Amino acid sequence: MQHNIPTISIFIEPKHFEELEDNVWNEESHPARLVVDNIPYDIGITYRGDHIRNFPKKSYRIDFGTYNEEFIGCEIHLNAEYRDPSLIRNKLSFDFFRNIGSVSPDCKHVVIELNGKPMGIYLQLESVDEWFLQKRQLSYGPIFYATNYHANFSLLTPKRKPKSSLLSGYDRKLGEAEDDLDLEMFIYKINTISRNDFGEEIAKNMDVKKYLLWLCGVVCTQNFDGFIHNYALYQNGENGLFEMIPWDYDATWGRDWDGEMMEYDYVPIEGYNTLTARLLDVKVFRDQYRLILEEILETSFTIEALEPIITNLHRQIRPYITLDPYKKKSIDMFDNEPELILRFISNRNRYLREHLKDLT
Repeated sequence: MQHNIPTISIFIEPKHFEELEDNVWNEESHPARLVVDNIPYDIGITYRGDHIRNFPKKSYRIDFGTYNEEFIGCEIHLNAEYRDPSLIRNKLSFDFFRNIGSVSPDCKHVVIELNGKPMGIYLQLESVDEWFLQKRQLSYGPIFYATNYHANFSLLTPKRKPKSSLLSGYDRKLGEAEDDLDLEMFIYKINTISRNDFGEEIAKNMDVKKYLLWLCGVVCTQNFDGFIHNYALYQNGENGLFEMIPWDYDATWGRDWDGEMMEYDYVPIEGYNTLTARLLDVKVFRDQYRLILEEILETSFTIEALEPIITNLHRQIRPYITLDPYKKKSIDMFDNEPELILRFISNRNRYLREHLKDLT
């Protein structure tokens, strides 16, 4: 067997594990120990995610309490990728975002053991926090997590009801209470600036080019939830402009959040959410988006560019599938996933090329 996927061992006392299991929605960390390469680390552990907490194979948030040099941060996330038969969609997505010039979390596959019991293959993700910014030499600034579908940049919920607060759908990960005012004002301006003034005024509040790069990433990978959920919003401390950072991209590349097939034309080339609609209503931004997307469809989002990456990720994980108690009975499905993903890329690329004219 190839030993190129590290093993992380987690040890938690039975009473703390029972407390963890008794209330999977509790955000309070429980004391535990994490061991990598025979080096122990005292940690706090809790489950993470939304609907995924109800799955048999759960995801974890690991809190080191202070900066950890080995993990380059104070916390990491261990994603179970339970609904993704390939186990690679999240990593493939984040690497793709990085390749097209957008910022995304670093991640790698690991094998998890809990109290000596194999839990299978996980994706270790860095947290989007102050250490995330330092690592990329980005200036300190507020970070907000989009935690539910109310984070749609609108004054209304997705069910078309007025929001109780403009901060609905967001949790502040980094920053101070006064930073909430900037986010509220940003959302208010998105919805109230006149059509004639929108292009000039919105550029004073957000990095439009970086948003368009992010939009290309969401549209190509077809993360349906990514427009109103599954992102972090960072306000650059140097220029005050807001930027998007992708998060939770396992429901992509031809599958939805339940792991079911999603047709390649499900998400339109224009995407959706209030901010995207208003940006693409400005001709100069729409033209810029079309040119960026056209180049990506020629270079990064192609079979030629992505097949070696997909094949390598699949081969790296394949020897460990039999050690995953939640995946070992579906090896045939796992083996068919690269072909499915590549077929999606081919069809999605063709679909987007055909609809570039919709942006003129």
